[in-house]
Amino acid sequence: MPTYNKIFENNRQWVKHRKEGDPHFFKKLAEDQNPDYLYIGCSDSRVAAEELMGVGPGKVFVHRNIANVVNTLDMSSTAVIQYAVEHLQVKHIVVCGHYDCGGVKAAMQAKDFGLLNPWLRTIRDVYRLHQAELDAITDADHRYRRLVELNVEEQCFNVTKMAVVQESYLKHQYPAVHGWVFDIHTGELIDLNLDFEAFLHKIQKIYDLTGQEWYKPY
Repeated sequence: MPTYNKIFENNRQWVKHRKEGDPHFFKKLAEDQNPDYLYIGCSDSRVAAEELMGVGPGKVFVHRNIANVVNTLDMSSTAVIQYAVEHLQVKHIVVCGHYDCGGVKAAMQAKDFGLLNPWLRTIRDVYRLHQAELDAITDADHRYRRLVELNVEEQCFNVTKMAVVQESYLKHQYPAVHGWVFDIHTGELIDLNLDFEAFLHKIQKIYDLTGQEWYKPY
């Protein structure tokens, strides 16, 4: 119980610190949220979104699950995206994976993980889509890190497939979708520099849900 009780002591100290810095901090915090970012990351306890981004409360709308998966059959992640785009009108959607991800590592194993199997299958599908590239990597650790990156990229595709994202981008030119990887060994946040408009162009023929011309092809 000592660690449990410590949490509430930490909270009291946090409240005190915030009020000392700004007596009206909690009044302003309670007024509303207006974040520019939706962050979709891994549930791993070592990867805290606001901390690694260096931002405070109210700046990032956060959704986390095992291996930062965006499965369009998962009502949790799709509801978060719908709300963030339609109601919060976020300008950026970030999918952030991390090296040393247990979910990605599990998906690379020939093992029955019970109830996790359907979830991990999404990551196995990423491996299947990029099997030629991944199998050509002889170093197992390098292959594992590359799958982390490719999983982020494919989840960005899944975000872009959603009607609310397509329709908002057509109307407002936002949100843009970004892929990041957090290097847990160095603390570095890595931008994969994915070309969002190229993503749109690539999926338009098959996944267009708007019936409109998004922009002229290259």
